Amino acid sequence: MNAHHCCPTRTPPSDHTPRPAPWLRRGGEIAGWIVPTATLALLPKCPVCVAAYVALATGIGISLPTATYLRTMLVVLCLSSLAFIAARRLRGFIVRSASPQ
Repeated sequence: MNAHHCCPTRTPPSDHTPRPAPWLRRGGEIAGWIVPTATLALLPKCPVCVAAYVALATGIGISLPTATYLRTMLVVLCLSSLAFIAARRLRGFIVRSASPQ
């Protein structure tokens, strides 16, 4: 035992990584739902509008076919993100309901 209180003893490293606070996890989960949903809701339907938004935001003009592909990729990305979040949430629900009480 260490007789001197000024010298700290070393503790073995823990295998457990610290988890974020519950409110922080909940906020991240809510943001995970809001960001793709808001992107889908605010995404313009017209490729000309997508090209105009890109030009306004970056100063770089893009062609209409590129704007069409960009819009399609954003829709696919948002929908797949929402599907992943929903599947993860559903998996957690199934695990909780299947575990013995």
